[in-house]
Parts: sequence; structure tokens; C-alpha cells
Amino acid sequence: MVAFTSCKEEEKKKEEALRPVNYQVVGTSSAQKIRTFSGTAKASDAIDLSFRSGGVITKVNHWKGANVKKGDIIARLDNVEANLAYEQSVSALNSANSAMKTAKSALDRVKALYESGSQSLSDYEQAKNSYQSALDQYESAKRNRSIQATQLSYGIIRAPKHGVIASTDGGVNERVSAGHVFAVLNAGDDLKIEIGLPESLVNRVNVGMETDLEFSSIEDSSFKGTVIEVSPSIDESSSTYITAIGIINPSSEIKPGMAASVTFNFESGEVEDDNTLVIPVKAVGEDGDGNYVFIIESEDGETGTVKRQTIEVGELTSNGFKVKSGLNGGEKIATAGLQTLLDGQKVRLQ
Repeated sequence: MVAFTSCKEEEKKKEEALRPVNYQVVGTSSAQKIRTFSGTAKASDAIDLSFRSGGVITKVNHWKGANVKKGDIIARLDNVEANLAYEQSVSALNSANSAMKTAKSALDRVKALYESGSQSLSDYEQAKNSYQSALDQYESAKRNRSIQATQLSYGIIRAPKHGVIASTDGGVNERVSAGHVFAVLNAGDDLKIEIGLPESLVNRVNVGMETDLEFSSIEDSSFKGTVIEVSPSIDESSSTYITAIGIINPSSEIKPGMAASVTFNFESGEVEDDNTLVIPVKAVGEDGDGNYVFIIESEDGETGTVKRQTIEVGELTSNGFKVKSGLNGGEKIATAGLQTLLDGQKVRLQ
């Protein structure tokens, strides 16, 4: 059993280590006007919840899938240093308060004696100064206690709104650093679809553009969407521009995390041979043997093996290179990082 579990863990690690590769299905010139991208349904108001200080997680009250109310404590750290600092600040405040009261009593006594003529003016002024100094120290200690109480709260994650915990990253006894996103809270009722657009298409997509949506987990699903946001900068992790699609005709069957297909219809004024295969410029590599692409052979649509394929390209159009030979259409080809791919390499499709 131990060996079997170990093998399973090794296989899982290998799968996680597979390099992610963007791809596109080879189509004809007219098919290039219809482009489909994979995306994920997300809450319109997804909030990252993170610790503002570092430490060891000692308590988790709500895990992935839990419904929470505003103010609920989701997780907390040990916060040993912050607790110690807070306790010291409370002790210092109590001492400062005691000293201030003593100085006030001394001032009242000296003032009474001064008014009766039994104490000099200098004694009275000294008593006033001592009281003012003790009062200043008390106010400073009170502010420090407030600061330390705030620092103590940095090790606690509370729900800022009502919602559902979409994901969690971490567990009890795990050490995390300041800023670590422990959970994502879906607080909005509306949903959106997030996809990654390649740089070759991002300038052809505008806010308000309509799309067709399909969900593999919903039978006979046919929804309409509209582009609500296009990122102005590229996402470094995926080398794409993250784009949000709003659902025009939402359904209660659509849940956050569901996989979706988003289809764009790019109209073009160019007249081209509809039977001509066209591939993106960035999918074509060149070396001493000529032009080539990397075909991705996959059985499950999630992982696959890349295969180097020599091709002959023709005219360059607005949609990419026309293909004279080497491809039949329908193949999945890598569209990024060709220089670092190797023939026969295992990859993860994205």
C-alpha cells in the first residue's frame, strides 16, 4: 500500500510538473474568423483573502465550499510575537495609568497647599509638569496598545462580505508569509467567464462584443455573453491577456469553477480561399531545415505529447500564414514557446 501510494504521488508530481502549452486547432481561412477559447466561470466579486503578517496557521474555521457571513473568522495564525507585543503594551499602559493617577493626586495635594500658602509656586509648577509628563506617557502607551491590537488582527482572516469560500491554500501547522492568499471568497451573485486571449487577437476584442457560451457540464447549454473587461497588460503566468465575459442569459445551473467554451466571430473584409489552411505566425518556427510547427497529440484534451512537423508556408495574411503542405487541418498546434519545446516532450494543454 505504501509503495502504491508513493507511485501515485510520483505520478501526480509528474503531471503537475508538465509544462503548460497554449495551442490552437488548425483550420481554414474562413474558420479562423470563428475562434473558441476555454475559460472558467467565476464570481463577479471574487476576493483574495490573505494574512497581513507571517506565522503558523493554528486554526481554520472554514474550508473550500463553506458559506460564511461578514465578520466570520476564517483562519488565524499563532501570532506569538504579536501576542507578546500586545501583552507588553497592555502592561505598559497599566503602569502609565497608575503613574498618571499618582501624579494627579500629588498635583491636587500641592495645589491645595499652594492655595493655603503652605507650598511655594515652584513646587506647584513642578507638580504640574510631573503630571503633564505622566499624562503624555499615558496617551503614548494608549496609542501603542491600539497599534499592537491592530498588529494582532493581521494574523486573523475575517470574511469582508457574505459569500462562499471558492478555494483555500494552506492548512493547520503550516507556516505562511505575510501576504499569503489563504482563501478566495466568492461574494457576488453574478458570474463571469475568464479566458486568456493571445496577443494576436487581443486588439480585435472590444468591451461590449458578443460571444457564444457553452458549458460541458450542462446538457444542451447555449448561452450568450458579452465582453465586460479586457486586461491592458499580459498575464505573466499564462502569457495571455485575461478577458472577462459577462453572461447575458444566466442560469442557476452555472456554478463558479465550471469549464466554459467562449466563441468569438471575427468578421473580416478580406476575401480568401475558404479551403486554405491558415495558422498563426507565432506557431511557426524556422531553422536550417525550413519551417515547422509542433503538433500536440492528446487523448484526454488535458495532457499530450508534442511532435515536430515540417511544413511549407505560403502567403502571409492578416490571420497568419497560409499552409501549402504538412498539415491536413484539425491538428492541435502549439502557439507559444516553440524554442523551448522538444520533439516528444510531455505537456499540459491550456
